[in-house]
Amino acid sequence: MPQPIADRIAEIYQAESRRVLATLIRLLGDFDQAEEALQEAFSSALSVWPKDGIPEKPRAWLVSAGKFRGLDAMRRQGRGKQLARQQAEESPRGYTPAPGWDGDVVKDDLLRLIFTCCHPALPTDSRIALALRSVCGLTTAEIASAFLVPEGTMKKRISRAKAKIREEAIPYEVPTQSELPARLGTVLHVVYLVYNEGYSATEGTQHQRRDLASDAVFLSRLIADLLPEPEALGLHALLLLHESRSAVRIDDQGDVVPLGEQDRALWNQELIAQGVELVQRTVMSGRLGPYGLQAAIATVHAAADSLEATNWGLIVEYYDLLIELQESPIVELSRAIAIGMRDGPEAGIALIEALLASSDLASYHRAHAAKADLARRAGFLEEARESYRRAVQLVRQEPERRYLEKCLMEISR
Repeated sequence: MPQPIADRIAEIYQAESRRVLATLIRLLGDFDQAEEALQEAFSSALSVWPKDGIPEKPRAWLVSAGKFRGLDAMRRQGRGKQLARQQAEESPRGYTPAPGWDGDVVKDDLLRLIFTCCHPALPTDSRIALALRSVCGLTTAEIASAFLVPEGTMKKRISRAKAKIREEAIPYEVPTQSELPARLGTVLHVVYLVYNEGYSATEGTQHQRRDLASDAVFLSRLIADLLPEPEALGLHALLLLHESRSAVRIDDQGDVVPLGEQDRALWNQELIAQGVELVQRTVMSGRLGPYGLQAAIATVHAAADSLEATNWGLIVEYYDLLIELQESPIVELSRAIAIGMRDGPEAGIALIEALLASSDLASYHRAHAAKADLARRAGFLEEARESYRRAVQLVRQEPERRYLEKCLMEISR
């Protein structure tokens, strides 16, 4: 196969596979069958496209190929008649727009898949895990690591969730307005986690996964349009403000550019303005939640001319409020860093050391990297070296590894 075609197919897989899977789940009504159909569709593409050329609409081609193979497999299993009736009636399971919504707004299959995964009949952890597996494409091992459970345990949770959706015929749809609040919190959390993976990948050769980040921003806008609750607006604002910096977070070689070294003149001012306007609406509502507070913190960074000129006192105040609403070692780590910037590095180091001793952050490379950075600022070079070494041992993403090794080399000189 010519390398340009192979590369293009790989790009299409990266960009389109999650949406193709979401559509196949809607059409076939079965997660496992849809996953197999997706792989069959791309196998066909690898055989057909080098000879016939890549179609003008590759996603539609893949959906059609996957649907055909999925239906054929289900017929062989004796499950095809009912599905064929549904196809003939042009009413795939759950695809009719739910009452109270504009069908043109909610026909995004990826959004429908998230709402299906986040059905209140499923346990909370299973909802998030299934959504991350199906929407984000994370491996079971990666999800198990995020939940701090064995891989076998997480595999069983995901399998049970898929089976429950199939057996109870949980509809593949955006719920009505009256039903939405029961799912909104989990849906927002899933989109937030999808964006986090796109913003900084768990592992691999790329620092950012732009496909995931773009999908998450798009989905957050759809959700904010569907239900402009303060937290939905806050999440959309947060993602827009983070996106405003995306172009300068890596250099031309794909290496990490830390916040203090970014060219702020290149931050996207249009996205910042949109995010700030949404934060103002959220604040005026009087119902500032965790996403709204994180967005407010992002506006403080956006308003500063440099790292040193940032209003770290205000950021610490926001983190104090955030911890009251959402106890999290990651939030406490971010607060410790802000205190180190406000009160001096030694104050931040003391807080991070306490977190490393008493929480699950001991195996989190960014906690050690944060301690190393503050120790470096304080002039504690041996302490900084030791923390950088530990961070390098734990990191699973190559660009971050290169950045940490560069920091270690600089202070070792």
